[in-house]
Amino acid sequence: MGVGGAKRPGNCANRTQTGKGGIIAHVAPVEPDRPFSPAELLACIRAGDPRALARAISLVEDRAPGATKLLAACRAASRHALRIGITGPPGAGKSTLVDRLAHKFREQGKTVGILAIDPSSPYTGGALLGDRIRLQGFAGDEGVYFRSMASRGATGGLAATASAVCDVMEAAGRDILLIETVGVGQSEVEVAALAAVTLVVLVPGMGDEVQSLKAGILEIADLFVLNKADLDGADRTESEILAMQSLTPQPATWQPPIVRTIATTGQGIDALLDHIGRFTALHPTSRPKATAPPAILPEQKLDHIGIAVRSIAAAKTFYTALGLTITHEETIEHEQVKTAMLPLGETRIELLEPTTEDSIIGRFLARRGEGMHHIALRIDGKDDGIEALFNRLHTEGVRLASDRIRIGAGGHRYFFVHPESTGGVLIEIVSNHAPHETPAEAIPE
Repeated sequence: MGVGGAKRPGNCANRTQTGKGGIIAHVAPVEPDRPFSPAELLACIRAGDPRALARAISLVEDRAPGATKLLAACRAASRHALRIGITGPPGAGKSTLVDRLAHKFREQGKTVGILAIDPSSPYTGGALLGDRIRLQGFAGDEGVYFRSMASRGATGGLAATASAVCDVMEAAGRDILLIETVGVGQSEVEVAALAAVTLVVLVPGMGDEVQSLKAGILEIADLFVLNKADLDGADRTESEILAMQSLTPQPATWQPPIVRTIATTGQGIDALLDHIGRFTALHPTSRPKATAPPAILPEQKLDHIGIAVRSIAAAKTFYTALGLTITHEETIEHEQVKTAMLPLGETRIELLEPTTEDSIIGRFLARRGEGMHHIALRIDGKDDGIEALFNRLHTEGVRLASDRIRIGAGGHRYFFVHPESTGGVLIEIVSNHAPHETPAEAIPE
């Protein structure tokens, strides 16, 4: 199977031309041919084709068809680049600092990948691309590859697929990965699990903000960068950091130093690089990159909540009073259950009424009475998403209440996860992917 419908751009190894890649690689239309296999796309990535790298990252970020196989191939070819996380509050100068670090690493002859997580647009969901405005000094330098990603509502300062994108960049042979978080405050801690060394960037004049941050990003710092150190209040901010450190247990081998920088002029960047080198020499495996899942799993959303009732007619009185309306009723004969769906925002409530006392829902009511029967999570049905999730859960020892993925009414694909593995709730995983077999839905006991 091809990867995401990507077409072969001729001899990819010969497509890369000096000065054409630049900091932002554009994916140009390519001549039609058979789709790439993961191995072919990986070969183009490793040959230095910026278009292939851009396309591969897009496939992984969008969880496109074939992305799981492509990512597995990239991980197998990974060179384990040095990942440096840069986090801190808005306005601390993170993007300018990333720019200066990238220039220094290029002077050392190292190739650099930059992953900048930008806030999502409230209108399109895409990245606002503010970092690209501040990183314009690498046009024509194929040793630097820049990628903006929208956070898409993910918390923790990173996008959901940031780890996977880093794996693709590593497969492309990047020596250094600079990972810049969104910049939203104390919750930006996920970068610590992704990076080998984490820089927390602060600025003078923060005052009490240092105290408010200490429960979050300050505690993940391997190095503190006091940027804009020429401003008033630098001494006070440094004292605040030192006071915070005195109250926090520190490893015997390393206490995060405070490095003063002025990123706009480059002052302090050499000292920062020296501290990064010292830390990585002392802690070569202190914070390995997070173990990524074996497959790119699709996004999950709440599809519906199933509620077992003795009578839909009696139960709907309450929901009607709330302003909800039953939009679909159906009797599923082989399950001996009558269902009614009530839309509720972006999800639904499903009322389940048994048609016989000996049905699964009937026995549930006899044992437990009326109440929630299951929660259904809907996943994106593209590619092999539901199969990947089913196989992963099975491999990790999760107890499943279904022996296989089944086809339900309306053609949706689904399986159930046993309450023993979910904290006491029956979970249904639903995909709307088109069926390839005869429907045979079955609700587990």
